[in-house]
Amino acid sequence: MIMAQTATNRFNISTKDLPYSKMVFPNAALDRFKYVVWSVLTPTWPLLRDTCTTLGMVTHEIRQPFRVGQLVLGKSIDELVAFLVSRGYGNHFVAWKDKGEILGLRKVENFFHQYHIRIFEDGEICGHYEFTPESYPILHLKGIGQEDRTAEFKELLKGWIV
Repeated sequence: MIMAQTATNRFNISTKDLPYSKMVFPNAALDRFKYVVWSVLTPTWPLLRDTCTTLGMVTHEIRQPFRVGQLVLGKSIDELVAFLVSRGYGNHFVAWKDKGEILGLRKVENFFHQYHIRIFEDGEICGHYEFTPESYPILHLKGIGQEDRTAEFKELLKGWIV
């Protein structure tokens, strides 16, 4: 029987060592403008996000609802992250941090949509398909258009989760 592992000390990769999830350059003029704006905002966004949550200007005390599974006993988060990076996922610096989240990775499908995986300190893995924040920041922020793609994530993570 495969058992899940739930230890917080299995993550040693520095987020600085992870590739950044690059945005796909769009075709339309308005989308190109958004691309440029986000290119400027992205380096400062985590500081702004963390400052706003620390000061209580914004609260984010949730864990997303799209549970994919639990990391298998014997697999480390570092190994999982390396696997996901090899499949085109990159660090999603601008994402909100859910309660207990240690890392969020995304795979950009196009300028408008992305797959987003969150890995939590207890080994839980959640994932969803959504608008990119660069394309529709308000819809993204409100979670409008998020889709449960658990079956796709389970296929991707076969052998990694229970």
